[in-house]
Amino acid sequence: MSFVLHEPARLDLCYDSLHGLSVGDALGAQFFMVGRSLAELIAGRPPAGPWEWTDDTHMACSVVAELGEHGQIEQDRLADVFADRCEPYRGYGAGAVVILHQIRDGVPWRDAAGTAFGGEGSCGNGAAMRVAPLGAYHADRPRRAAEQAIRSAEVTHAHPEGIAGAVLVAVAAAVAAAARLTGVCPSAPAFFDQLQPYLIDGQVRRGMDRARGLLDRRSAEPVTVEEAAYDLGNGSRVTAQDTVPFALWVAATHLADYPAAITACVAAGGDVDTTGAIVGGVVAAYTGLGDRPDVVGVPAAWLAAREELPHWARAQPS
Repeated sequence: MSFVLHEPARLDLCYDSLHGLSVGDALGAQFFMVGRSLAELIAGRPPAGPWEWTDDTHMACSVVAELGEHGQIEQDRLADVFADRCEPYRGYGAGAVVILHQIRDGVPWRDAAGTAFGGEGSCGNGAAMRVAPLGAYHADRPRRAAEQAIRSAEVTHAHPEGIAGAVLVAVAAAVAAAARLTGVCPSAPAFFDQLQPYLIDGQVRRGMDRARGLLDRRSAEPVTVEEAAYDLGNGSRVTAQDTVPFALWVAATHLADYPAAITACVAAGGDVDTTGAIVGGVVAAYTGLGDRPDVVGVPAAWLAAREELPHWARAQPS
């Protein structure tokens, strides 16, 4: 089924994804603190707010503001706003802080990103964690989502694996948002199959192939989130390779249930704020903020507990 999206509809999808991303990020970050209980979360009693969001949300807000104001990613401009807004206390990784401070000091972003990690560039999960709203914005054009995801990733992540992870998350969010608009929720295998054209050879692809295999196993025996995390990684290495396949497995298997999706990320441990951000951004592109028949969206209480987003995150078109 084809459809035409006008700009207000694009932005609505984009902002819903941002809310899902930021709530997943902020709630996930709560579980780095002593005394947080997975059992209480499963029982519907999450930690008391406010939940502060991290660099995942902070950078996603910059991506969304660029789309809201300009409708596309312009790399020089995005690099500048990333650098100007960098607040290390938000949990920015050491490598990201170095790159962004170099850009702030006048180093061209291609040089700063390209010389990181001994000239290999970053394969971290940072480009993937911030990109879901961009994918939702391009619900009717996943190829455009992929192209723009590359542009958004390259300003900080020069390694092909870091870029590949961002592309897959963006396309996944586009697929999820398109499913919301058509009213047809894909099965988990069908969801993964729509990502197939965007896979490139490498470790992220091999992780995605393993994740697809776990989906095939579900018909014979349920695969637990702990088993999936053991096989695919849970982000504890902070790379795209050990984050994106797991996060997209969770999103595909919980696409119609936002609280269950984020709870699965918490249960898996690891880099919970980032898996929560990726999964939350993709799933909320499908569920939105409210419940619908057969869909459980972002709970209003969770949204209220999340720290308020910066005012500039809802930039108006120029």
